[in-house]
Amino acid sequence: MYPEIFTVPGTSFAISSFGVMLALAFLTGAWLAGRQMGEKGLDPELAWTLLLYVMIGGVGGSKLYFAVDMWLRTGGPFTGFLFSRGGITFYGGLIGAILVGAWGCRRHGVPVKIFMDCCAVSTAVGQAMGRVGCFLVGDDYGKVTDVPWGVAFPQGMPPTNDLVHPTQLYEMAWLLPVAGLLWSRRWRSPFLFGEYAALNGLGRLVIENWRVNPKLALGMTEPQWIGIGLIVFGVGGWFYYRRQV
Repeated sequence: MYPEIFTVPGTSFAISSFGVMLALAFLTGAWLAGRQMGEKGLDPELAWTLLLYVMIGGVGGSKLYFAVDMWLRTGGPFTGFLFSRGGITFYGGLIGAILVGAWGCRRHGVPVKIFMDCCAVSTAVGQAMGRVGCFLVGDDYGKVTDVPWGVAFPQGMPPTNDLVHPTQLYEMAWLLPVAGLLWSRRWRSPFLFGEYAALNGLGRLVIENWRVNPKLALGMTEPQWIGIGLIVFGVGGWFYYRRQV
């Protein structure tokens, strides 16, 4: 794999493939959201302004979630986890992006629900691109396997020379068709972001069967429980807004 692309000349600061994919995911997401905002009669340029809120909330939320989770599980130093270069967790980032993005919408007079719907396709595409970044750095891979497409990550986090399920690519393979479905439904759905949340949660429930996360309760992992929460949020919101139509 390719965890580092290059080191900044004259420094020891490495540019990671995950960081590049994360930046591309944000930029692609902002472009898609701007296009949909234009379709809704809103200023597309606001998508780039709100991108700053989403980025700050996403990165901050992902780091905070990781730090709290690792601190509770290992008892290690909270600040060490918080300020480490690693530890970008998607679900923490999603929560942070929604909260800070909603605050940005309030400040700039953009309806929160409409902006969330405009970000549904963007989030699915951006998450898929982020999973490519995870694959390139060897993070979030699955269990040892003998399937023909198994991959070893000798420079992964953590390293493994065993062939494992490339669950990052499984998630990408799920999210890209989801993005296509959401795009086709952007004029018909009462709550497009709710559909994204529910489909995201459903995919995580299934893909977790090939990952190595420890069981949390009732035989399910923490991401699976979060996936159930996303399904409840998405389906509940969908029916709520359907009644408003």
